[in-house]
Order: sequence, then structure tokens, then C-alpha cells
Amino acid sequence: MSNPQQDLHGKKLNDHALRPESLMMSYGYRPHLSEGAIKSPIFQTSTFAFKSAEEGKAFFELAYGLRQREEDEEMGLIYSRHNNPDLEILEERLTLWDDAEEAAAFASGMAAISTTLLTFLRPGDAVLHSEPVYGGTDYFLKQILPQFGVRPVGFIAGSGQDGLIQALEQPGVAEQVTMLYIETPANPTNALVDIAAASALVRSKARRNILVAVDNTFLGPLWQHPLKFGADLVLYSATKYIGGHSDLIAGVTLGRHELMQQVKGMRTILGTATTPQTGWLLMRSLETLKLRMTAQMKSARYVADYLADHPKVEKVYYLGHLTEADTDYAVYRKQCLAPGGMISFQIVGGEKEAFRFLNALHLFHLAVSLGGTESLAEHPGAMTHSDVDPEERMEMGITPNMVRLSIGVEHPEDLIADLKQALAQV
Repeated sequence: MSNPQQDLHGKKLNDHALRPESLMMSYGYRPHLSEGAIKSPIFQTSTFAFKSAEEGKAFFELAYGLRQREEDEEMGLIYSRHNNPDLEILEERLTLWDDAEEAAAFASGMAAISTTLLTFLRPGDAVLHSEPVYGGTDYFLKQILPQFGVRPVGFIAGSGQDGLIQALEQPGVAEQVTMLYIETPANPTNALVDIAAASALVRSKARRNILVAVDNTFLGPLWQHPLKFGADLVLYSATKYIGGHSDLIAGVTLGRHELMQQVKGMRTILGTATTPQTGWLLMRSLETLKLRMTAQMKSARYVADYLADHPKVEKVYYLGHLTEADTDYAVYRKQCLAPGGMISFQIVGGEKEAFRFLNALHLFHLAVSLGGTESLAEHPGAMTHSDVDPEERMEMGITPNMVRLSIGVEHPEDLIADLKQALAQV
């Protein structure tokens, strides 16, 4: 008979490979080490006791990279800014959907993004980035990084290779660029970037080694896997689909071991790791991730179809509506597994009409964020992307009449009823 504890901890049941949605219940956790508790306890502690001074020395040698880890040697517990049992279990589970070697959990999505970029970018470097990106990311790229001597160079998502080539041909970019930062689908336009093609192009033109980082928040761990298309690092605001209940703030970076060790080192020094309680809540959420994201994806299709046929809707930005005539269609078919639960649309009129619609909603909550169980509506131009330069916003397609919807797990006909009555008041 096989060892049940080993089965709970491993990726296989005998010779049968377990799927991620099954492993979310048990992977990385050994109940016999925690009084047989089926769920991991919350290890609400700042520090951990060593069995001996020699053990403490050995743990710190590994923590600060003073020596290489020996075969079968585990990283010991020191201090919850370094590591914590809840975060270690969480990070092991987070690797499964993206098939990553290692993960790091952060206090927020912006903590993940800023810590990761500060790990690898140096004065004199350039970061080539898609546009639009989340408003906070845009601010970090354009307002914060230049203070550290890093040059941000943008290209419009959905513009194919042409926009990327134009960015690379700007004076000095090919010599300076060390990172390609992509957000795909783009927030809020759902525009796509071909990860493999963009990575290959930049690596062929750049004079230095290139890291490719992809913010995969909009499609989450289920519907797109950037590491399979040439990305080195994948980032998430785990507040969104991974957390999924609008009750926590967190972020994640994933990638291969040698890169993640550097990211975790920076995380330790900056103090940007998330808390044990948040880690525990994220483990809870991972158990229902596939159920939630599948339900949201299915409902979004109904909602998008309704909006596309409404006379007061000018245009709908939804991946499930792409056709062969669209530039992004081939990219979608290549790298996306489903259209996800995010919809943006332009209402007939301008900001006044968009606000009137938003103020008339009842079932949809007028709030920023996305990926939660409840449906949300917001105005990107006035809210999430308000700090983006107005002219740049228009170039990115973020217009005054644009509304962004995050579809939750409510019945789609109820959501449509709310949209119908709100549009009637415009």
C-alpha cells in the first residue's frame, strides 16, 4: 500500500499525474506535521526557534546565498519576512498552473511588480513595455523607474510587430533594453501581445540579454500560460482571480529557480512578502479557482453578446468576439485557452453618459479591482487609469466613454437585467 502522506504531498498518485485543480487541496502540505489538521494552520508568528546554533547558522547561510543548498536540504524557517510555512505551501501550489519552477508571494500586485523590476533593472537600462498597462504599473514605469536611471519605452498592444519595431528603432533602445514587460490582455482594452513573437523579436535586436516578464492578471493562471511562450517571469495581482473574493491584497511572481532566488532576495530586503493569514486565504481561494473562473468566463460570454447587440453600445472589447478579420485573432488562438471574464465597452456618448450608466447600476458594484465573485463596473479614464497622460490614454484606446466590467459568479440573466435597466437611463 502506498504512503498516504506521500500521496498528499506529491504530484502523482502511483503513476497517475494529478491535475492542478486536484492538487490545490493538498499539494505541499503534510497533515501529520500539524496534528493531522486537514487544512494548514495559520502560522501567525514573526520568528522561528532553531534546534541548535549550528542549525541557525546553516539556515542563514542558505538565506543569504553564502553557500549552495545540498541535495535534499530544505530551506529552514528563520523569520516570516524570509519565509513562513503558509507561504511556502502557497508558493508550491502557485507553480502548478503555470508549470513554473518557483513562486514568490507578495503583499500586493504592485509589490510583486516593483520588487521584480527593481531586482533586474539597473541605471542605464531601458525597459520596453506594452501599453496600456494597469494604471499603477504605468506610474511605476514612467514616474518611479526614471528616478533610478531606468528608461521606459512603450509600444501599443494590439499593434502587431510594427509598434514593437518602431519602439526598438528609437535612438539607444536596442543598446539599452534589458527587459521586455508585457501586459496581455491589456487592462482595460483586452488588446493582445504575441508573447513568443515579441520575445523573439526583441531578443534578436537587443545588444544585451533580455528578460521577458508578463503580467497575466486578466486571464489568470487558467486561461494563459506565458512561460510556455518564451516568458521568463509571470506576474499576477493575486488580489484578482487568484484571491477571487475581494477580501485580500496580494501579488505573485513565478519563474525559474535562479531568477526567483534573486527576486526572493530582493523581497526579503524590501519586506514586500505577504502575511501568513493572507497566504492561508489564498490557499483557500486556490481550491475553487477553476470553478470560479470557469463560471465567470461562461457568464461573460452572455453579457458580451448582449452588449454587442445594444443600440447604446458603440463597441465591445471582449476576446470571445475576435474574428479572423481582427489582428489579435491569431494571437488569441495561439496563446489563450479561453476569453476570460473581463469586458470593456464604449457607450454611445462620452463621460457624462458613461457616468449616468454607472450610477444607475444595482447588481454590479461601482468599484475598481476585478476577478472577484461579485461583478464590478468602473470608468478606466477617471479611475484606474486616471494618472495616465490624457493624450496617451486616447492613443491607447482608453476613451471617455469606456466602461470596464469584471463579471462575477451571479446568474448571467440577472447581470443582463441590470445592464438593461442602466442603459435605459442613458
